[in-house]
Amino acid sequence: MSARCCAGQLACCCGSAGCSLCCGCCPKFRQSRTTRFMYLFYFILVIALCCVMMTPSVMKQVKDHIPFFEEFCKKTQAGGDACENLVGYSAVYKVCFGMACFFALFCLLTLNVNNSKSCRAYIHNGFWFFKLLLLGAMCSGAFFIPDQETFLKVWRYVGTGGSFLFICIQLLLIVQFAHKWNKNWTAGTVRNKMWYASLSLVTLIMYSVAVGGLALMAVFYTQWDDCMDNKILLGVHGGLCVLISLAAISPCVQNRQPHSGLLQSGLISCYVTYLTFSALTSKPEKKVLDEHGKNVTICAPDFGQDLHRDENMVTWLGTLLLIVCISYSCLTSTTRSSSDALQSRYGAPELEVARCCFCFGPDGEDTEEQQNVKKGPRVIYDEKKGTVYSYSYFHFVFFLASLYVMMTLTSWFHYENATIKTFFSGWSVFWVKMASCWMCVLLYLQTLVAPLCCPSRQFSV
Repeated sequence: MSARCCAGQLACCCGSAGCSLCCGCCPKFRQSRTTRFMYLFYFILVIALCCVMMTPSVMKQVKDHIPFFEEFCKKTQAGGDACENLVGYSAVYKVCFGMACFFALFCLLTLNVNNSKSCRAYIHNGFWFFKLLLLGAMCSGAFFIPDQETFLKVWRYVGTGGSFLFICIQLLLIVQFAHKWNKNWTAGTVRNKMWYASLSLVTLIMYSVAVGGLALMAVFYTQWDDCMDNKILLGVHGGLCVLISLAAISPCVQNRQPHSGLLQSGLISCYVTYLTFSALTSKPEKKVLDEHGKNVTICAPDFGQDLHRDENMVTWLGTLLLIVCISYSCLTSTTRSSSDALQSRYGAPELEVARCCFCFGPDGEDTEEQQNVKKGPRVIYDEKKGTVYSYSYFHFVFFLASLYVMMTLTSWFHYENATIKTFFSGWSVFWVKMASCWMCVLLYLQTLVAPLCCPSRQFSV
């Protein structure tokens, strides 16, 4: 049995899905999916390393408990006794530079790969141990780049541009998701009128969340005689939600897009509410002197001392949530359906089959590979006839995600004093979230207005 396990481990290092062939108790998985999860695993490893580099207390613990650490720092010229060059924003920039180069290399390597049996496809789907070595070498090599000041300055601009492009892709997918949701459920009303009840219920819930969220923020983040900036912000965003709702059901839009409705605008309103809340919590604290001469925080809710005691827990929970959200975005952005959605390509409405979980294929349908695997190996080779997703676009999204992680962990433009506890707050973070909110509204309005401005063109939403 041990020999079999060792064989499985060796197969994992060089093969595309060798481990599952050697383990009968594993569930069935698709080869394309395991490949994407392996790249995601490498991505998370580097993010975890960056989080450690942005946590001074962790490096202090390493220095106190690991023997010969100071000697190692001196011999490697890593910045004195505490390896200062291995912590802080500059170290995160260099590690993310190595990871971005790794994904950029594979993006170029897999251009125009449509056959999973080609040499480049085998490299994409296998050789995991050697890829891990390559990733480690690239991340380490970034620390030996000459003229560090110029490198960090130029790389910061590259990171900013790539991060905003990553945000744009995610916002486009959210808008297209809203249209696809409404289109799928509306198609179900032709056969079953109960789908009208589902549409109405979900729309009511989303508008309740949006209105309730804005009302709660007005209570906790404003005061009667102060916090004018928060009042203006909430008023503007509330007005934007009303604007997109009226636009979605206006007669001129309905004539060109009969599938436009309040479900899409309700979802976008919820997202606007979430970004508004996230932005308000990111604003630096505003302190004033009270009648007793003490500093008090205004324009923000006071949760008492319990939140400050659990600051570390909140920080790490927030970091975990960040990793989960980015990982989910990377995986969902690279599916074939998402690629079609970015290009506004959908199936004909009459071919739509309404489902609660409309993002996935119809339940109970086995592909030819799934039927063949029931009595055979546990791996579903779902790319025998061709690739099921674009390899090059997959690596390009992870390249952009590497830049987004780098800028987020280093507090965007306030990077000098950034730590793992501060990347959630700051004016840079606030304005990035505000820009994302406004961009999301503009993208949604564009999908409504574009058919009116270009009546000769055929739009799929």
